[in-house]
Amino acid sequence: MYPDRVVSGMRPTGALHLGHYHGALKNWIRMQAEMPCLFFVADWHALTTNYDDPSQIEASTWEMVIDWLAAGVDPSEATLFIQSRVPEHAELHLLLSMATPLGWLERVPTYKDQIEKLSHKDLTTYGFLGYPLLMAADVLIYRATQVPVGEDQVPHVEITREIARRFNHLYGKEKGFEEKAQEAVKKLGSKRAKMYNQLRTEFQQKGKEDALEQAKAMLDDAQNLSMIDRERLFGYLEGSRKLILVEPQARLTESSRLPGLDGQKMSKSYGNAIALREDKDSVTRKIRTMPTDPARVRRTDPGDPEKCPVWQLHQVYSDSATKEWVVTGCKSAGIGCLECKQPVIDAVLKEQEPMRERAQQYLDDPSLVRAIIADGCDKARKLAQETMRDVREAMGLSYS
Repeated sequence: MYPDRVVSGMRPTGALHLGHYHGALKNWIRMQAEMPCLFFVADWHALTTNYDDPSQIEASTWEMVIDWLAAGVDPSEATLFIQSRVPEHAELHLLLSMATPLGWLERVPTYKDQIEKLSHKDLTTYGFLGYPLLMAADVLIYRATQVPVGEDQVPHVEITREIARRFNHLYGKEKGFEEKAQEAVKKLGSKRAKMYNQLRTEFQQKGKEDALEQAKAMLDDAQNLSMIDRERLFGYLEGSRKLILVEPQARLTESSRLPGLDGQKMSKSYGNAIALREDKDSVTRKIRTMPTDPARVRRTDPGDPEKCPVWQLHQVYSDSATKEWVVTGCKSAGIGCLECKQPVIDAVLKEQEPMRERAQQYLDDPSLVRAIIADGCDKARKLAQETMRDVREAMGLSYS
């Protein structure tokens, strides 16, 4: 019914580090060549935990967008925008909140987890409780079919699917729906109509999911259907409702958790990060002073790569021959720790070089970044307005 579309966002935290690149941005760059993608700065989400100090949001937003562009996110292939510049997100969030059960929000795993982790903050706010609903609105407003997430974020996609399903059930009623759907079936032509009815029966009576997928694929190929008939037939497959909001699928991404300089997950809050566009001398100094296997007190002491944070970086950056050289040299004390670190330094600097080059034009002329975002906001808002027109109509708020 709706074309494949990816939506993803990041909170504006300022300059990004290599962990962000390996954990998310590389996936974004791969996906932007496969299908339409919308990537947004989640500035309202930043307020859910930092409502008491919003002073850094604007500067952090522009810093982060430059990092996206530096990493290779291409504004000619993907739509980049700022969440708060598309107010329809807030309208959909408000309307969804009217029918979303409180218990659904309280049971989101990250809700209690974040309250424990951020115990120094007062998060007993409506905004924080409702942030999974705002996340759902961010996705549903674009009728996204796929949301790239790591495993820990899958529950957010699941609640988004439940919210869409509930909305369609409550508001997808249409007078004479069944008769209109049956008229739409006839427009498929006799052969396809027969197949559609068979697949619908197999799904509804026998619960065959593959029958549902086959029928959806057939409707995708049917060129002679209007959008409204297509909506009816998708809804008729599963019941007696129009599908107004699309249930997105979680797209599990390769989550490369880049280790930090101390072996923990790379994070600014741990002070163990290398920024995407960090100065070459600083990168070299940070890696050269990384801790190594404590057993290697002297150059002549053998070590164990498995006990060394540098080895974790070799796993990400080095080829098999280099890794073999490291294992042999470390265990036999044939190489020193500084020798072992040099290939990592070289690989990190090589990875960063095109990023620094791409970023320079935007640093020299910030108006280029503003123009990209302004254009992206316009494109995103047109899509959002289409969805909201249908949502308002379904909820009796169109007042035509």
